[in-house]
Amino acid sequence: MKSTNKFSLPGRLFDTINVLFLLLLVLTMVIPFINTLALAFSSNFASMQPGIVLWPKEFSFEGFSTVWNRMKLYLPFTNNVIVTVVGTLGHVFLSSMAGYVLIQKGLPGKKWMLSAILLTMMIPSEAIMIPLYIVNQDLGLLNTLSSLILSGFVSGFSVILMRNFFLSVPYEMSESARIDGAGDPRIFFTMYLPLASAGLATVTLFEFVSRWNQFTPAVLYINDSSKYTLQIALKSLIVDTDSTSSNFMITTNVRMAGIVIALLPLIIIYPYVQKYFVKGMFVGANKE
Repeated sequence: MKSTNKFSLPGRLFDTINVLFLLLLVLTMVIPFINTLALAFSSNFASMQPGIVLWPKEFSFEGFSTVWNRMKLYLPFTNNVIVTVVGTLGHVFLSSMAGYVLIQKGLPGKKWMLSAILLTMMIPSEAIMIPLYIVNQDLGLLNTLSSLILSGFVSGFSVILMRNFFLSVPYEMSESARIDGAGDPRIFFTMYLPLASAGLATVTLFEFVSRWNQFTPAVLYINDSSKYTLQIALKSLIVDTDSTSSNFMITTNVRMAGIVIALLPLIIIYPYVQKYFVKGMFVGANKE
């Protein structure tokens, strides 16, 4: 009993310190977000006051009205929606098809294919930045949303992840379906995709967040302001601190309103896919 009491106090102390540290870590992330919300819903004059604000001062929608209508944030927002939705759907579909192919028994060169896919994950994006720019230039895709949609249309990470999910589906089921006369398209769409819903949600969430926040491809490929995506518009909104014209000053609530609008779709989509995402991460981690 003495030995138990001897080690229980340090254990409780460690747990207490651990909880306090995690609470402090949470506060470092939550307080800036609350400050952003408070300033976004404050009036123009109140938002310019110094200090951290945790509640709106002079509650107002001036910032949202200005950034959406006067600064036309709806244009880059619409471009971002198009690039994210089309790019995510294409990415998930192609990655799923590739993952399905890689689970087929007797596939010639399967190990070489997996090795080649894993090799692509080791190449830093900075190393292929210039070649990708030249390819888009030769294809005439510069200053088009197509260049952003096709950028990262398939990734080795998503292909391997979907393959691991498909491996959790008993292969005997597809063999029985083939005996009954089902072809690969029918087996893929009616059997594997429904049973791998957690994997689809995981890949979709990863790709949606990545595409919604993508910055480098837009900087490289887009020069036309009418084709700007949301992150480029936010960069101009936040960095250009002086003004957009001789008689209009960008106040703090306008900048914060733009950030809130950019975060809104991510906040909306996450609760719907979170349960599948957590399940999918465990399933994918348990397969070789």
